[in-house]
Amino acid sequence: MVSLHSFHSLFFEVASKFVCALGSLGACVLCFESLAATPTERDESSVARVVRVYHPSATDTFTPQENIIETMVERGLNQLWQSANTASGWRTLIAPTDIVGVRIHSSQGKTSGSRPAVVAAIVKSLIGSGHPAAQIIVWDRNLSSLRAAGYFSLRDSLGIQVLGARDLGYDESVFYESSLIGTMIWGDHEFGKKDEGRGKKSFVSNLLTQQVTKIINVTPLLNHNHASVNGCLFGLAMASVDNTIRFQGDGDRLAIAIPEINAVAEVGDHVVLNVVDALIAQYQGQTQARLQDSAVLNELRFSADPVALDVLSIAELDRLRSQKGIESHFINRSLYENATLLQLGVSDPQSIVVESLR
Repeated sequence: MVSLHSFHSLFFEVASKFVCALGSLGACVLCFESLAATPTERDESSVARVVRVYHPSATDTFTPQENIIETMVERGLNQLWQSANTASGWRTLIAPTDIVGVRIHSSQGKTSGSRPAVVAAIVKSLIGSGHPAAQIIVWDRNLSSLRAAGYFSLRDSLGIQVLGARDLGYDESVFYESSLIGTMIWGDHEFGKKDEGRGKKSFVSNLLTQQVTKIINVTPLLNHNHASVNGCLFGLAMASVDNTIRFQGDGDRLAIAIPEINAVAEVGDHVVLNVVDALIAQYQGQTQARLQDSAVLNELRFSADPVALDVLSIAELDRLRSQKGIESHFINRSLYENATLLQLGVSDPQSIVVESLR
């Protein structure tokens, strides 16, 4: 049984007195190279490394170019892991017996969500290291959105599995608990039940508690009105548990729930790699795929630190909105500060080292 809310809420209340403000995220990464200088007089354990790979021809009229994407993935992983080749890098993170879950964002489709070409390149690299294709699962919350985004074709061509976390049901013994009571919808574990205390728990999917042992988190560069970015932390949390409607429309609720859900061992502890598909950045629209509110960046970003990637993504989206003359959106700094308090990653932009490859 996992119940974190009471302890963490008290922890946040006390520790927040000592947390420095992030400052203006919109101004902190106007140029990624400005963050690339090695920090001085700072504990290396408090520094997050992010590898940014750019190729001018990574997309053609919003269409990812598969051969180029595969090269970008190999270069990015080798740089991140400082390995001679990706096969040796994979073997340091993933054992031959591991069931690897590649968590993606599919509800915005293959144009604005996690793009199949990027996911395919990562999966091919892992298979190329000797990991069995049958032990790789591409997953998201709903199987129907995975089908609509084209991931069944990836399943058929590579011999992997494609599964929906919600479709496999939820584990009654592993959950995140909050005093906030949710309204149950079909598919939630407690839907239709009349038990006392019903609606206070968000149960973790059976996929994570009974099958997946390692997670690769692949997220698009996509805005979210309340979490600031539909990124590594928000995406993994919302895909992993049920009873999430109670949090989604309120930034303050998300600022507590998202870090705490990621801190559940069966969720965040399994993540070995985070990748931001920044080929195309959508700076407005949230739940809708809107190419008219998107910019081509032709980048992929890699890190072990999900918080650092999210912080950089928020800054990038704010920069793009500024370029378009769009008023800056709400930035949910508390969410990422709280994630740092729970030791999920680095939220201070000055402690993020970006290594850029072209």
